[in-house]
Amino acid sequence: MRAPRRSARRGYLLAAAGAALFAGNGATARVLLDDGLPATRLAWLRSAVVFIVILAWVLARDRSRLRVRRAHVPRLALLGLSLAVVQASYFVGIDRLGVGPALTIQYLGPLLILVWLTVAWRRNVPRGMWGAAALALLGCLLVVRGWAPQDLDAVGVAAALVSAVTFAAYAIGTERSGRSYAAETTLLWGFGFAALLWTVAVPPWSFPWGEIAAAGHLGSAAYVCLAGTLLGFALEISAVRHIPASRVVIIATIEPVLGSAIAWIALGEALGPVQILGGLLVVGAVAWVQLQRAAGPEEELPAWPAPGPRARPPGAPLPPGPVE
Repeated sequence: MRAPRRSARRGYLLAAAGAALFAGNGATARVLLDDGLPATRLAWLRSAVVFIVILAWVLARDRSRLRVRRAHVPRLALLGLSLAVVQASYFVGIDRLGVGPALTIQYLGPLLILVWLTVAWRRNVPRGMWGAAALALLGCLLVVRGWAPQDLDAVGVAAALVSAVTFAAYAIGTERSGRSYAAETTLLWGFGFAALLWTVAVPPWSFPWGEIAAAGHLGSAAYVCLAGTLLGFALEISAVRHIPASRVVIIATIEPVLGSAIAWIALGEALGPVQILGGLLVVGAVAWVQLQRAAGPEEELPAWPAPGPRARPPGAPLPPGPVE
């Protein structure tokens, strides 16, 4: 498949737009969770709806987007597992901690990606990226009141940390998949495997459909599934086709700030002055990333290898890293 023309500006805009849509998810999902819909059920609904919509779109528009190399199926299954776990752990986190703290912990993902690039792939990541990630981390700690851990729910913190790890994992997976496949192909296979996992874990015939049919809940569920998931993921997967995942996830740290602001207005989850300062630091980290020089090969990951001589494009650099 021919690689798209890359544009850093477009990548930043796509990442920011995706984060803005995700930001509305926290408060919207919290309404459903507070009214008794379990986090695992909401994760199943999200995955199943996205898979069905993308499948219908691909069947109607371009069936060739269904095809992937057989060697990539296990990698897409792992991507689907990451998507399944990140959703459920995220919902558990916002249910037990509140929207702002849970989202902020989840966005430790950028730092994890930089560590992974450095340790696993032995990349020389630019210092500015480390500085931006550190600034985002400091902002996260201020938002979650890291100086008073006794005020936080341990299960909620653990769930949010799991969501940070799986967030980093799916960001890496989508960057590598995006070098071989269109965004809709990655979405279709990733959410297909995620939906399959949740269908086995929580069978749909026992789904509490009455909770969704209740007044006001249908609209909330539609936003979470379509705008806050389908469109949000489509934008971010498109973004990693223009800029590396390490930059996309730092740009996406505006989500906790926007999510906290929405939760403050909609749910009354007020933030103190120090927490607001933390949010501003995250915004500063996002601006810092955009002021960096253009991303070089040290920040990028190769496409998934294909069998035979087409494993890497002719003339493409072969960065050091683990044996595939």
